[in-house]
Amino acid sequence: MQVEVAKSAGFCFGVDRAVGTVCRLLEEGKKAATLGPIAHNPVLTEDLRARGVVVVNAPGETPEGYVLIIRSHGVPLETEEEIKRRGIPYVDATCPSVKKIHELAAEAGRQGRLFILFGDKDHPEVRGAVSHCTGEFLVCKGSGELSALLKSRPDLSKVPIAAAAQTTFHTGDWQNCLGILKKVCTNAVFFATICNATAKRQKEAKTLAQKCHRMVVIGGRDSSNTAKLRDICAEYCETYLVERADELPAFPAGVRIGITAGASTPASIIKEVLVTMAEVNNNEQNFEEMLEESLKSLNTDEKVHGVVVGISPTEVFVDVGRKQAGFIPANELSNDPGVKPEDVVKVGDEMDLLIMKTNDQEGTIMLSKRRVDAMKGWDEIQEAQESGEILEGKVIEVVKGGVIVLKGAMRVFVPASQATASRGEDLNALLNTDVRFRIIEVNRQRRRAVGSIRSVLREERKAAQEKFWETIEEGQTFTGTVKSLTNFGAFVDLGGVDGMIHISELSWNRVKHPSEVVKEGDTVDVYVKSLDRENGKISLGYKRPEDNPWVKLEREYPVGTVVDAKVVGMTAFGAFANVIPGIDGLIHISQIADHRIEKPQDVLKVGDQVRVKITEIDFDKHRVSLSIRALLEEEQAAADEAAAQAPADEIVYSTEVPEDEPQEAEGTEE
Repeated sequence: MQVEVAKSAGFCFGVDRAVGTVCRLLEEGKKAATLGPIAHNPVLTEDLRARGVVVVNAPGETPEGYVLIIRSHGVPLETEEEIKRRGIPYVDATCPSVKKIHELAAEAGRQGRLFILFGDKDHPEVRGAVSHCTGEFLVCKGSGELSALLKSRPDLSKVPIAAAAQTTFHTGDWQNCLGILKKVCTNAVFFATICNATAKRQKEAKTLAQKCHRMVVIGGRDSSNTAKLRDICAEYCETYLVERADELPAFPAGVRIGITAGASTPASIIKEVLVTMAEVNNNEQNFEEMLEESLKSLNTDEKVHGVVVGISPTEVFVDVGRKQAGFIPANELSNDPGVKPEDVVKVGDEMDLLIMKTNDQEGTIMLSKRRVDAMKGWDEIQEAQESGEILEGKVIEVVKGGVIVLKGAMRVFVPASQATASRGEDLNALLNTDVRFRIIEVNRQRRRAVGSIRSVLREERKAAQEKFWETIEEGQTFTGTVKSLTNFGAFVDLGGVDGMIHISELSWNRVKHPSEVVKEGDTVDVYVKSLDRENGKISLGYKRPEDNPWVKLEREYPVGTVVDAKVVGMTAFGAFANVIPGIDGLIHISQIADHRIEKPQDVLKVGDQVRVKITEIDFDKHRVSLSIRALLEEEQAAADEAAAQAPADEIVYSTEVPEDEPQEAEGTEE
């Protein structure tokens, strides 16, 4: 007979933490009561009862002088409020993973989402979780019940949904549920709340059952996670669920037997089963050695798994399921010197840690997260160099000769020559920005990794250019950024490809330099005027046809319109006056006055405001003729007409003789 034990058999973190809480209270000489069995395992419950632990079904049953422990499943919100209202001393040992579900249930209601929790509605964990719901909720046992529910309530396909699962839910059925929801519901969010230990234990059980003839699942019959392990194994081979060693069946010779255990199963029971099987098999199969290895005490340089239970500005407090209090100094959280602990972790986070130092007198363990991350990081960096994978990181320092990019827990040096798209750019502009880079050198002995941002930028630019030229057409519009100015125009970045706006295309008005219209860094809307694909040149237009002053002139200023104009130039044959912005008209010397003048300067000067009449427009040659004389003549004609129509008694006859005309003689001389 061959026997193989699953690596993850036994207490999960949450149960281990809850049982450890009870044991610590007993060691401190305190009396302990648990609200319901501390775990779904009768052997464990009986062992604790023998040590004086009382099991109560309601807070009011807690004996005087006892500390009440809330088990890892958690309790309904009203029960917790009752404990506080009664003033009962208590310790909340609710698993952080369960606490997370409580938070999700409350937040779903605040967001107006229907909260669907997959699990057993009668399970204590589920009852506690739904009590935190602030809106509508449903409890669904599995994918089959979900399909039936969606058929009976087609309206759910359009309802905003938040979905989570009991921490011990079947991982395979969870995937089935996700597939159904994603296919049917258009507005759903999903949260991975199945305990990592549960998922790992179920995966190991499945793998083991597939290669064994028999499976033994050790655990309480009332335990949800133990029952799921049994169901998973039963799909592949004959499976037995036992609570202790004396329930083991007789196995035939030559079979291969796999053993796993539920999350509530104490190590002592697993050990008892292994020893019993070793005796039955009558050989030494190193069961004892294997078990002791898994239960060995914590030592420096050993990895442990912990859950964040508190955060301060200088350190993070972690529960590693042992007597010692675990803490991570801020400088052991991350390689980023400026990061704050609350930016790295939050209460309830689970992580692997490295023990740096133990202090038995103070009962503390100093732990490191960044060193564990670094161990994993070197392997990832090495693989990235070999594969040429593009990584993402944050520039955390500008140092002599380059910058430091933080990738996870790894510090990667990027030389100045590899930090920017072109040489000479300011490296300080990269500080605290996210960048994409490639590993070009790794030296694990010197703990040095070198990266290149430039190679990625050039590849991205080349790819963008190729894609750009595949799709660009004349007349296409873009929003770009002005990169540089020259005397003859402005260069605009269209997204990896540059185009040029000629100075004549910047404005309908005359400009002496592009800086009169745009400046570097401006965001501008442009359109493609012409393309030179062979030489990779793009001519851009900036001024809009609808802004053409000649269009406005034709629309709003027909021939005969009288306007106020400003004299902007003088010539020997007339004066130029601005009609509207962008258009000047000529007042010919013959049209400046209603009498003959020698030169325009006799009447006008630059800057004068004059009232003129548009007498002619040549749109082809862009010429406008203006006249002051026409207005003067019209005014005189109007005055003459007014005088001619005046009544006779208003006519005044003059008897005066003009001085320049000879008077007629009064008599005749013979």
